[in-house]
Amino acid sequence: MTEVQDDYSQHYSDSKFWHKLKKFGKKAGVKVAYAALLLFYTAKKPTTPKKAKASIFGALGYFILPLDIIPDFTPIAGYSDDLSVLLVALLTVAAYIDAESKQEAKDKLVNWFGESVLEDVSAMDKDLEKKRNEKKD
Repeated sequence: MTEVQDDYSQHYSDSKFWHKLKKFGKKAGVKVAYAALLLFYTAKKPTTPKKAKASIFGALGYFILPLDIIPDFTPIAGYSDDLSVLLVALLTVAAYIDAESKQEAKDKLVNWFGESVLEDVSAMDKDLEKKRNEKKD
């Protein structure tokens, strides 16, 4: 584990992340799964700064916690708080999300959901690219 990840180890672990995503990914939906995967793969890059990793592991820790502001088993709204937390983290670390992380996340989504999901995530990619460009200016 990395030093930053050790700070979040009581709330986050790779095994807990994969367990939650595999068990509830389809129920949570493509956008939640894509956001979580983007963060996961970005955190795994050695070039991602510790500050960004802290934001990522905080968001992923919230995602895997069984107790949320809106419980995950609540119909329709159950994963809306998870998505909100993941999106805030994505926007915070957008500058560090590269093409390789996007491709790894998309490959996993296609494996789970099929090719049609790529249309669903294209809007998220556009928003991230816009945010990334804003940070460069």
